[in-house]
Amino acid sequence: MAASLGFAPGQVVQEFYYDDDVDEGFRRGVVTDTGNELADLDYGDVVDGVLIWWRADDAEEEDLADVLVDALGSLDDDGGVIWVLTPKAGRPGTVPPSDVEEAAKTCGMQCTSTASAGADWSGIRLVSRGRAR
Repeated sequence: MAASLGFAPGQVVQEFYYDDDVDEGFRRGVVTDTGNELADLDYGDVVDGVLIWWRADDAEEEDLADVLVDALGSLDDDGGVIWVLTPKAGRPGTVPPSDVEEAAKTCGMQCTSTASAGADWSGIRLVSRGRAR
């Protein structure tokens, strides 16, 4: 699973906006494939990738572009991948993909692909514009 998301064994992945509604099977898959526990917001070192669990209600408290700037600050200088995970269409907390795309553009990032992140979540992969592949 992690390889299809752009993560490799040995990499450290940080997690933003974890809550009790996230897909635990998806999380366990990333942990198993990377061999490392997911780092929380208090992690004090650089990371290779970021997962952001984002719901419509989160946008009422904080701007996604601000969260993306924080996530970019956590990434290793060689870059990395950020996945914004949102509830699938029709689920509570659904976020329109255009909201993610707009926040990404504001931060100098672009959306490159999508993936399922469990039964109720989908993911949008973001990279810095210079690193898009």
